[in-house]
Amino acid sequence: MKHNKIIFNTLALISQLGISIIVPILLCTFAGVFLEERYSISITVPLIILGVLAGGRNAYYLLRQANKDSGDKEDEER
Repeated sequence: MKHNKIIFNTLALISQLGISIIVPILLCTFAGVFLEERYSISITVPLIILGVLAGGRNAYYLLRQANKDSGDKEDEER
């Protein structure tokens, strides 16, 4: 039973990681396309780069928090 809990926790972490990377990229892409169509300014590429950087930051902090939480659980088991 404990093995299943670990598998589900890992699956949830992977899903959350993917969502936290994809959402900023998509939001920045849509914002760039909207601004380009509406105001005729070329800003899509810088916003995509900003989205990638924001997604990377989100992934870093999420994995750092997950690593810290798993370290706490290992300490409790000992």
